[in-house]
Amino acid sequence: MITAIVFVKADVARIPEVAEQIAALDGVSEVYSVTGQVDLIAMVRVRDTEAVAEVISDHLNKVPGVLDTETHIAFRAYSSRDLDATFSIGD
Repeated sequence: MITAIVFVKADVARIPEVAEQIAALDGVSEVYSVTGQVDLIAMVRVRDTEAVAEVISDHLNKVPGVLDTETHIAFRAYSSRDLDATFSIGD
């Protein structure tokens, strides 16, 4: 499984509808409205890099109101549950 984090700049007047359309795409697990340099962050979880390209290049980038994207591929996932398990060894 590959996780891609996609930063999305959107037409400000259309952010809610852009977010809803992105969230409806196969492979997109969540979409967050955020502050900062980008308007939305989409989490894409798919089986392989070809599927990443399909979701982002063929679909997400073509959603009306999407102005620009920047994609980051995750190498590893860390969670507080994993950290708690690590630090509880020997307790």
